[in-house]
Amino acid sequence: MTHHVSLSDEGRNLKMPDEGMLPPSAEAPRFSSLAGLDWLQMDWQKELRNNVTTIDELKDYLPLGEEETGLRQVAGIHPLNIPRYYLSLIDPEDPRDPIRRQCVPDAQELVVAGAMGETTADPYGDDLYNKGNGVLHKYSYTALVVATEFCAMYCRHCFRKRMVGLPNEQTVKNFQKAAEYISDHPEITNVVVSGGDPFMLPTQVLKKMLDALRDIPHLNHVRIGSRAPVTYPLRFFDDELISAIQSFNREKTLFVPTHFNHAREITPASTAAVQRIRSAGVTVNNQAVFLRGVNDTVQDLVDLMNGLLRIGVNPYYLYQCMPVARVRHHFQVPLKEGVDIVDQARQQFDGYAKRFKFIIGHKIGKIEICGRIGDKLILKQIHAPAENQKEASRMLVRKLTETGGWLDDLPEAALQ
Repeated sequence: MTHHVSLSDEGRNLKMPDEGMLPPSAEAPRFSSLAGLDWLQMDWQKELRNNVTTIDELKDYLPLGEEETGLRQVAGIHPLNIPRYYLSLIDPEDPRDPIRRQCVPDAQELVVAGAMGETTADPYGDDLYNKGNGVLHKYSYTALVVATEFCAMYCRHCFRKRMVGLPNEQTVKNFQKAAEYISDHPEITNVVVSGGDPFMLPTQVLKKMLDALRDIPHLNHVRIGSRAPVTYPLRFFDDELISAIQSFNREKTLFVPTHFNHAREITPASTAAVQRIRSAGVTVNNQAVFLRGVNDTVQDLVDLMNGLLRIGVNPYYLYQCMPVARVRHHFQVPLKEGVDIVDQARQQFDGYAKRFKFIIGHKIGKIEICGRIGDKLILKQIHAPAENQKEASRMLVRKLTETGGWLDDLPEAALQ
């Protein structure tokens, strides 16, 4: 039986999960004051009001210099939202700091065309498979539900950059209807609850979503995609939340795919958050994105994957950065360069660390980057939309170019 739940009166279209909170203090603390805060003892909803959401607030923490004017223009297009916790991980003296690069706007986000090639607002083809009410049904066996447009932090490399933090029509309005769609399609064996970040919803709203999925017999498992363990670990010290996911996991297997991109994100706080999730019996997998200036060296990848294993997180995917408008030209690494970096890193891993797949998440499906032979890139398609299911498991060969960073950039080739 499907449980019915509407989000219309349960926190739908939230800017922050607690609408009744007072506005933030007019006098923001400086960067140095962040070091002494105990993030795990804070009320996760109240702390959200201290997020940095304007350039003027950001200036209280970090030196911006001559870039300030450009950053204001960027923030007017793609909203700024940084938790104080994540801000505290930045080295304020390093303008190229990999943590800063992921959360602080950059004037390069104004670039929409350049040497890397064309960009798109929808590289994964969400619009093509939008069934309405937040349901995306691209692969026959998987339904993705976009539960909210809100995240604890708005990552500058987000592939859903056009919608995160902005009002839109692709998020769920009534989970009853989403659950009914899933229940009416027995070919769906798993559901991904995504966003935005579902863990930023009030616990009772998230619990009712899970309850609506609990009794659908053809669902084998459910995933809640979240970067909150990385950017906002204090969320997971809500006992009610841990109880809710533990209860659901007893009846239907639950996974949490998360998103660590750099070893410096593996902190005592994020480690404790992962331990809390795992204490509920929930497996945590990691889906990193390969990003210029963040993790594009062999040592970066070695430190990241080994660090994840140390805290009980399974390296699962390393995504090639998508050709997203206002993302591609400063974050994407050319495939000719990237495949060698990844292969050299793999040489230093033990068996468990080697298990991650280097992936292109394309409109035609998920494609594993297996490696290269000379100037030939060897790929294997591992998922395909229902209408092209015969293409799943096919091998592809493309010719590498100096700047090509996406499948469409590379001409077809043959192994000879």
